[in-house]
Amino acid sequence: MAYLRSILRSGKNAVPAVLRREFHRTLPAAVQQVTVRDAIKEALDEELERDERVFLLGEEVALFEGAYKVTRGLWKKYGDKRIIDTPITEIGFTGIAVGAAMAGLRPVVEYMSFNFSMQSVDHIINSAAKTYYMSGGLQPVSIVFRGPNGAAPGVAAQHAQCFAAWYGHVPGLKVVSPWSAEDAKGLLKSAIRDDNPVVFLENEIMYSVPFEMSEESQSKDFLIPIGKAKIERKGNHVTLVSHSHVVSRCMDAAAVLAKDGIECEVINLRTIRPMDMEAIETSVMKTKHLITVEGGWPQFGVGGEILARIMEGIFLFIFLKCLFLLFIYQSI
Repeated sequence: MAYLRSILRSGKNAVPAVLRREFHRTLPAAVQQVTVRDAIKEALDEELERDERVFLLGEEVALFEGAYKVTRGLWKKYGDKRIIDTPITEIGFTGIAVGAAMAGLRPVVEYMSFNFSMQSVDHIINSAAKTYYMSGGLQPVSIVFRGPNGAAPGVAAQHAQCFAAWYGHVPGLKVVSPWSAEDAKGLLKSAIRDDNPVVFLENEIMYSVPFEMSEESQSKDFLIPIGKAKIERKGNHVTLVSHSHVVSRCMDAAAVLAKDGIECEVINLRTIRPMDMEAIETSVMKTKHLITVEGGWPQFGVGGEILARIMEGIFLFIFLKCLFLLFIYQSI
């Protein structure tokens, strides 16, 4: 079972037949195996049903049911007004969606790949991200930009970029990067209900990977607050911080190191902006060691931001400690 879990976390498609039978074991009634793809679809379905202001638009999301079949069955259930196929023009349908959000609707924009969001970056940054602030909080822009992000097999350089650091740099945007099925469902529902524009970074590698979901997470009321990380594995020796599909690599590495007596604490960021630095700092104070792991470029990346903030905190701690010691010395 440990080997099977490792394969599933890694997103590999090739599973030996003898192990594949183990996947169909009977689970407790309160627990189900749900793929990340189906968890995203459940979140969309539940929010479309809950709020008539929610609608989905993008290339091939309706009749074809999405390039990765995430929107399977939604067009048949909600019709042309709620599930809208668009021409191949990201700048066009993103602008329409941002305008709809300003008019009080809650659009969900699907990009076939987040690399194509570069066509519409002016709408995302100069319109969606800045309007709530520039209007003094009078004009919310409740919109979600979602789709596959980062590297995947065989997609080449132009389709393999990670945009976590790109969009995480922009004030006014919330940036979410889920790993598990529970992450995907709970965070997407929170994103759709949020009054701020949210960039929701999925990953193609994870779509078909199943995770066990508790009875609580299967509820229509299940939400995960944006901005809260999750400790996926507790440990005392070193902190591993990651997000999206690379969390799988951290979990695999932690399992290997555990055999040598090294217990890793694995933190799944879940959200890039706002970032849960409290969770990271608390873990590093315990383990005294930190490794960041991500699928983006190393310069000006998410890991670099984390390390910079940790170092700032350490120097502030040292400075305050010196002031305290100086005060004690002068008082003697």
